[in-house]
Amino acid sequence: MMILNYSSKKELKNNIGEELNYTETSMFGEEYKSNGSFVGCNRPSLPEGTGTREFFAEVTMEDGLIKEVK
Repeated sequence: MMILNYSSKKELKNNIGEELNYTETSMFGEEYKSNGSFVGCNRPSLPEGTGTREFFAEVTMEDGLIKEVK
């Protein structure tokens, strides 16, 4: 599953209209779509005090920009 390089889903939503900061992890081809939807996550190790939380999100892209986050 693609890694979304944001500290929270709220931060990801705040970047609607921007390019996606992600890390591709699939061995079977790219999951990223510049037009379309896909699911990604952020599953960091959670040392105390980092403020980084685990989350999953469905991201819809349009023309290479984030259009919607669910």
